[in-house]
Amino acid sequence: MTETQNGGAFEAISVHNFSEKILEQVVHFHAMKLSGGFFLWVGSSPVLSNLAVSMSSKYDSMPLSTLVMGDPSNTAPNSLAQRLAKKTKKQVYVSYSLPMTDSNLSLLVENRIKKELELHPEHF
Repeated sequence: MTETQNGGAFEAISVHNFSEKILEQVVHFHAMKLSGGFFLWVGSSPVLSNLAVSMSSKYDSMPLSTLVMGDPSNTAPNSLAQRLAKKTKKQVYVSYSLPMTDSNLSLLVENRIKKELELHPEHF
């Protein structure tokens, strides 16, 4: 939905939530579509423990990515933001609040996000 304010057009923020049981753990996803990008929170409990941002660059084929908040030894939010920015060609903010105990979980979570991107591109 596009709205006009002070003579300029902007897109309203839209919210999309979905959940899935992955490897015996309920994983919640919260996506907010922003103008030119989106914010994605992934977790099992309502905690914002980190935040990464990634965006395309005309100087490199891999999007630029940085951790804005959180433990720098946890590379999951940065990596996911970078891969989603590359796939969508948008600026992506990611908060990934799941335990890093199982690499299969991360892969399955990312596959679920990609499936949602294909099913509901209007929310991203």
